[in-house]
Amino acid sequence: MAAGGTIEAGRIAASQYLRNEGRLYVRVFPHKSVTSIPLETRMGKGKGEPEYWAAVIKPGTILYEIGGVSEEAARVCLARLAHKMPIRVRFVKRRAM
Repeated sequence: MAAGGTIEAGRIAASQYLRNEGRLYVRVFPHKSVTSIPLETRMGKGKGEPEYWAAVIKPGTILYEIGGVSEEAARVCLARLAHKMPIRVRFVKRRAM
């Protein structure tokens, strides 16, 4: 699972590198709320407040797409973005048709 803050941190890192040269597409959205009850709270008062929102990421899911820049610039941008991710990521290139 990737938290919404992690996805946003990657988006900010990529947009700062691109500087309006290319287009960045975020393909995932955090839909799942993760709740927690405060510490030292007695039992039986319900589920608790949402702590943060998360996205369930299965292996092989494309997280970000970049268009309008060279492949070398896209590799550098996505390498910066990969440092923000808590999971192992890979660069995938679309085949020419």
